[in-house]
Amino acid sequence: MLLSWLTGLGATLVFLHLVQKFLFPYFWQDVCYLLKVTGYGIRLEIFRRRGELVTVLDKFLSHAKAQPHKPFIIYEGDIHTYRDVDRRSSRVANVFLTHSTLKKGDTVALLMSNEPDFVHVWFGLAKLGFVVAFLNSNIRSKSLLHCLSSCGPKALVVGADLLGTVEEILSSLPEDITVWGMNDSVPQGVISLKEKLSTASEEPIPHRHHATAMLKANYLYIFTSGTTGLPKAAVITQMQAIKGSAGLWAFGCTADDIIYITLPLYHSAGSLLGIGGCIELGATCVLKKKFSASQFWVDCKKYNVTAFQYIGELCRYLCKQPKRDDDKDHRVRIAIGNGLRSDVWREFLDRFGNIKMCEFYGATEGNICFMNHTGKIGSVGRTNWFYKLFFSFDLIKYDFQKDTPIRNEQGWCSSVKKGEPGLLIAQVSAKSPFFGYAGNKKYTEKKLLCDVFKKGDVYFNTGDLMVEDQDFLYFWDRTGDTFRWKGENVATTEVGDVIGMLDFIQEANVYGVAVPDYEGRAGMASIILKPNRSLDLEKVYAHVVAFLPGYACPRFLRIQDKMERTGTFKLQKFRLVEEGFNALKISDPLYFLDNLKKSYVPLTKELYEQIMLGEIKL
Repeated sequence: MLLSWLTGLGATLVFLHLVQKFLFPYFWQDVCYLLKVTGYGIRLEIFRRRGELVTVLDKFLSHAKAQPHKPFIIYEGDIHTYRDVDRRSSRVANVFLTHSTLKKGDTVALLMSNEPDFVHVWFGLAKLGFVVAFLNSNIRSKSLLHCLSSCGPKALVVGADLLGTVEEILSSLPEDITVWGMNDSVPQGVISLKEKLSTASEEPIPHRHHATAMLKANYLYIFTSGTTGLPKAAVITQMQAIKGSAGLWAFGCTADDIIYITLPLYHSAGSLLGIGGCIELGATCVLKKKFSASQFWVDCKKYNVTAFQYIGELCRYLCKQPKRDDDKDHRVRIAIGNGLRSDVWREFLDRFGNIKMCEFYGATEGNICFMNHTGKIGSVGRTNWFYKLFFSFDLIKYDFQKDTPIRNEQGWCSSVKKGEPGLLIAQVSAKSPFFGYAGNKKYTEKKLLCDVFKKGDVYFNTGDLMVEDQDFLYFWDRTGDTFRWKGENVATTEVGDVIGMLDFIQEANVYGVAVPDYEGRAGMASIILKPNRSLDLEKVYAHVVAFLPGYACPRFLRIQDKMERTGTFKLQKFRLVEEGFNALKISDPLYFLDNLKKSYVPLTKELYEQIMLGEIKL
């Protein structure tokens, strides 16, 4: 009797296991991951209710006491321990405490490349309770002045290699901004921070200077990339910084990992997820001034790197490097990042070995984040019912012609069907707040959708078009990038991927351009050729016609030597869209799709004028 009962129980368990494996293959991964993340959230809430407001800086100071001699930052072969960084940042804090009139809560802008002093200055200013604004080290002139005016700093700290950039705008800066340079020799009107650091005290700064009464207090300003306009200063609170710092831990990194950071620290991925993530773990990071595809694996082997951060383009650059016999000879076990295309994902794993690729989705200022903890190629994260218990989001129908969400006669938005692209929105609530941008309130208001499904509800507009399929979320395109032509929606990422398949094309940047008397926008692709390769116009034509629907085939091509990018490798389209296909002003080679000749043909000034006059139909 007992034997038959045990046999039946065993058979039932095997059956249930098979059902779970085939119908719910990610069940246990989902459970383990969500228990881990919700457990972290519960701990934060318990600390908050007890009044124990522990910030990222507090965690760093704790590590500096507990493991003072452990390497925190390795930079160009030099090791900076947790104690080293603590002492150097205290020097920075003591300089400002002694030689400035700044007070707790004031904003200080930081313009610096990736180097240890970026962290020293950041932490030193944070020790005094200042709000630090990270400035993009690539911006110049009017863009830099715009960023400074939008966050209203009382001081600006500049790296030695960027003093020339600030010298250009010194006369245009407001009189109440004090400029500090990280160099012995500085221009007139700039204070040498480096000189004062040489004699500054390393004495710890009393906790009261940076103690916070609430985790919703402002901590940083991090600027958006500004791919389609001027950058905006996203407000980062202490709570957002803490949540961001948990990313590496959530994906499985530990204190024993050595994390390679090549992304710019002025961006949230490098600072919050990278540096903050190392602090959460008590781990070591190898910091690189700039990403170098040729040096990447050399550094990984030299420093025994076990984890690295990526942007999709970074992995693509690595795949483009000449193949080597020792491509899999490294200790890297995990990579965390976003924007990785499916084809590059597969190629990367095939070439560089069994690395756990941890794709995630999240905007710097956003109130929602997705994490692909399953390793599903191409997906940015899970969207099952369990996830939706904790995070309220939706994909709604979008009018690509008017560039706005579709509303019915009653004024309400509606969700798309599974498998259809829709605008990702996330409900704003006490649990998922949106803190907006510094400066002009219109920027904050423009990111919010009100009265979406019912009166009074408010949603954060991510500006991203997504597709949900089988409880996974996939990136489709940006709303500003997607355009409508011949009554159809064209996804620029899809067209760019197809063009990039040609063996003589290194890069393709796709966008829509206005054509007189036509609704929507015609497709145009800016292209970079591979070194020592020539453009085969007939082959391009045959390829796009074979792989793309007629409405998605680019009507125009533009050949460039290089493309403008943001610091996180995002392609700049704003200027290209403005210039359109104007053969009278553009000096780059231009081509036009000619269906009669079954090829792209040179876009001459005469041909351009015929198109503008409507004599040639598109």
